[in-house]
Amino acid sequence: MGFKTTAGGAHASRTIMLAELALLLDACPERATQGQYREAVVDLNCLGKRSASTRTLTWGHLVDLYGVSPEQLVFRGLRWFWARDEAGRPLIALGAALARDGLLSSIAPDVWAAPVGSTVSRESVETFMAGKFPDRFSPATLKSVAQNINATLTQAGHLSGRARKLREQARPTAGSVAYALLLGYASGARGPELFQTRFMKAQDVPVAVCIDLAEEAARKGWIEFKRVADVMEVAFPRLIRPEEEAEIREQA
Repeated sequence: MGFKTTAGGAHASRTIMLAELALLLDACPERATQGQYREAVVDLNCLGKRSASTRTLTWGHLVDLYGVSPEQLVFRGLRWFWARDEAGRPLIALGAALARDGLLSSIAPDVWAAPVGSTVSRESVETFMAGKFPDRFSPATLKSVAQNINATLTQAGHLSGRARKLREQARPTAGSVAYALLLGYASGARGPELFQTRFMKAQDVPVAVCIDLAEEAARKGWIEFKRVADVMEVAFPRLIRPEEEAEIREQA
């Protein structure tokens, strides 16, 4: 369904590539095939790259981050909510990257733990990485990955600034929370656990706020969400295919 469980990821060399993703999705219809997305990047140069080799390399990074295939639930959900919630796009993109990039998924929670208004230095992120992946990265790679992760979380709204990064509170929307619910549900979370996944923690607000936004998404008809006290039910009839639902239920 588009999830990846490897420890590596695109952040070894790139950021979340939010600008490139936006250009690509603008260039292709919502029902485009993976072949059409690839043609837009590699053949039609919708991203405005200077050389064929750069276009091919960029396509590979986008696939690493997002899958870029409507056959994968992770990307299909991203594309669906992206088209309906412009304000939520940065956190929607981050959700997909968290589902596919082990480096980002491992380190981002340490950044979110910093108090709003505090400084998040590149060196502090390097320390997080060195502690979680001892002896795996050279000093140069630690620096590069830390810079990329900080740049990604700046694009997503958790950080601000250029040379000096400050912790900010991200701004989730009904679409970004609904997509986080989709990813959590597909990962096997149920009930209150849906609001404790890494995808939901990326929304960066208290659970009560996320629940309010989930209810807003349900009112919009994007998802089905019912709650009575701590009993919660969620469904995605517009997004999850029957064979995917069967697979998800087997995993839960």
